[in-house]
Amino acid sequence: MKESTIYSIGHGNKEIEDFIKEVKSFEIHFLLDIRSKPFSKWNPQFNQSELKLKLEENGIKYVFVGDALGGLPEDRSCYDYDGKVVYDLIKDKDFFKKGLERLTSANEKHIRLVIMCSESKPEECHRSKLIGQELLKERISIKHIISDKLVKSQEVVMAELTKGKGTVDLFGNTVGFTSRKSY
Repeated sequence: MKESTIYSIGHGNKEIEDFIKEVKSFEIHFLLDIRSKPFSKWNPQFNQSELKLKLEENGIKYVFVGDALGGLPEDRSCYDYDGKVVYDLIKDKDFFKKGLERLTSANEKHIRLVIMCSESKPEECHRSKLIGQELLKERISIKHIISDKLVKSQEVVMAELTKGKGTVDLFGNTVGFTSRKSY
C-alpha cells in the first residue's frame, strides 16, 4: 500500500472554526471541495465563497472539483430509474477518471490534501463508497477525518458500512453502491 497523503472530511453541521482546526491538525495544505453544488442551505458558513475565504485566512488553498468528483453528476446516465446515483456508472466516466487522476498525482507528489463533502459520516458518503474504493485500486487508502487528530482508514470505514461482510461477494463480484437518496 502506498503512503497516503489524501484525507477526507464532511462538514456536517460543524462550526467553521472547529472544522478548520480538524483540517489543520493533519497539516493539510489543500482542500478539494467535491460537492456537486458547493453551498449549504443549513450551514451557510460552508458556502463556497465563505469557506474559501476562511480557509485561505488559515493558509489552506481551496479548490473546487465537484464537477469531476461530485456525488451528483449532471450526466443523467449515472442515475438508476429511481433517481439514485449508481457509483459503478460514475467510475467509468471520463470526468471522474480525470478527477481521480488529480488525486493520485497529488498523492505521488506527497501533497497533503483533503477532499470535502457535506456528509459528516464517511460510510454514508461517496467519499468512501466511490472515491475511496477507486483509490484502493491504486493501492492508496484514503484517511477519513473523524475529529481533531482522529482518522479511520478506508478499509475500516468499508468494514463498518458492510457490517464486516466486505465489498466482494462469494463469487468475486464487487458490491455496488448507490446514493442513499433519490435525486
